[in-house]
Amino acid sequence: MRPRVLVVDDEVGVRRALERGLSAEGMEVVTAADGPNALRVALTGAFDVVLLDIMLPGLSGYRVLQRMRAEGVRTPVLMVSAKDGEVDQADGLDLGADGYLVKPFSFVVLVAQVRALLRRNTADSGRRRLKLGELVVDRATREVSWAGEQLSLSPREYAVLDVLAGRAGSVVTKDELLRAVWGDEQAATRNAVEVYVGYLRRKLDAMGAGEVVRTVRGHGYLASTPDLDAALGAASSRRR
Repeated sequence: MRPRVLVVDDEVGVRRALERGLSAEGMEVVTAADGPNALRVALTGAFDVVLLDIMLPGLSGYRVLQRMRAEGVRTPVLMVSAKDGEVDQADGLDLGADGYLVKPFSFVVLVAQVRALLRRNTADSGRRRLKLGELVVDRATREVSWAGEQLSLSPREYAVLDVLAGRAGSVVTKDELLRAVWGDEQAATRNAVEVYVGYLRRKLDAMGAGEVVRTVRGHGYLASTPDLDAALGAASSRRR
């Protein structure tokens, strides 16, 4: 699966440029245009790196980072800002940022810093906690819960949910699930994907979480919540 990067910036031109550039570097890019929506998306824990501007509408990048760390989200954060003072940089690092880049910056340097954070984060990704509303996937223990109640899944069902929750808010195709869960597209068929997604959805539905995993006809499957839908929809509407 491609590395997943959340880009948070209120300038549409910056978001577009970073989305195009990082996508060309083989990364999956999700964008947010303000602090509150950035926080909603980041709290899923479903990203490998967050590029976070400081001056944001609604909630500053400092406060977004502070809330992320307070909620136990350990996703590496690279702060990107026009504020170049030593105190500004120190504040970001003290709050838990993993790096600080001053605008205007070289895209080559930004990519190098993102890749450095991705390498550093590889060992931690398997211990990350994913959260979609009341649904929590604890990768360290391989336990899943809904509203605090444990959900019993088979290893294959857990693997399917892990992939979908790890790409929260983005559609995962059947072929991507085949490669990620079965490892070899020849080892199973798309029908097997449908069967196991069906098993998973029935168990989620029995817990009251049936709307978390959805079928996107003609494309694949999506793990999301109404709050996440709204946050990502706000970013999409601001691209124009």
